[in-house]
Amino acid sequence: MAVYTDVSDEDLRAFVAGYDLGDVLSFKGIAEGVENSNFFLQTTSGPFILTLYERRVREEDLPFFLGLMEHLSARGLNCPVPVRNRAGMALGRLAGRPAVIVTFLDGLAVKRPSAAHCRAVGAALARLHEAGRDFPIERANALSLPGWAPLFARAEAEADRVADGLAGRARRELAHLADAWPSGLPSGVIHADLFTDNVFFIGPELSGLIDFYFACTDAFAYDLAICLNAWCFEADCSFNLTKGTAMIGGYQSVRPLEPAEVASLPTLCRGSALRFMLTRLVDWLNVPPGALVRPKDPLEYDRKLAFHRRVETAREYGWMAR
Repeated sequence: MAVYTDVSDEDLRAFVAGYDLGDVLSFKGIAEGVENSNFFLQTTSGPFILTLYERRVREEDLPFFLGLMEHLSARGLNCPVPVRNRAGMALGRLAGRPAVIVTFLDGLAVKRPSAAHCRAVGAALARLHEAGRDFPIERANALSLPGWAPLFARAEAEADRVADGLAGRARRELAHLADAWPSGLPSGVIHADLFTDNVFFIGPELSGLIDFYFACTDAFAYDLAICLNAWCFEADCSFNLTKGTAMIGGYQSVRPLEPAEVASLPTLCRGSALRFMLTRLVDWLNVPPGALVRPKDPLEYDRKLAFHRRVETAREYGWMAR
């Protein structure tokens, strides 16, 4: 989440007047994240989140994202639900951008996840995968293998300004993954961005998942690989095997991994680390002037890639035969 587009008081009140939400009491930008403009909206009906879509989010993808949240919520997954206006529409326009109001979820993101948090996230991820099996819309993952070379091309010339040798490491990684990337794995709806700031807890209990704007149709195990990267490394980028074991165990308690998924996990972890290194690198080099946004460090994922290159089997991430 972030803020790129200002919204005037007049435009906001006119927009909210189209909903049965009462009067606006307060309105504040949310600085976290990098993709859309997000605001905390308090009305006489309660708290909500208002999102204006920008940058990498294509307007034609919005029916997938909004429909998916409604679908998952209807199947018991606790996630934001789009609020429909008086005309029955979930999507509107505000300040020249596509815009939506979604329900507010209680809970806090954890800054230092424990193994118990990782187990809960693994189980929730598997429940998401199961709940999305009958979702009728598909959306290709624009940030999977075919999208990485074009991303790198946008940053290649300046990559070594961020870190010596970064361009060469990225080039070699792209070449390796082009040969090694698996196909034919069990697939369906994945979240594709389930970082710590997109999961809420109330005390020890997981209370909800948010930010579905990278969701797509791809391999389930790739989503698990993203979570291993996001949740199971320490601040010094060392992998915490206890957390990895807990996350994979939580996932398998709901949906056991197939042998091909287990065999592919090292490659999927390596690919997901490259994906986030590249998107962070592009963002790092292209922050819009005046944006209320904190770009994330691409070198965090360069360091994680160094770990993944040494991994030979899924056991090194905590997978254990059942």
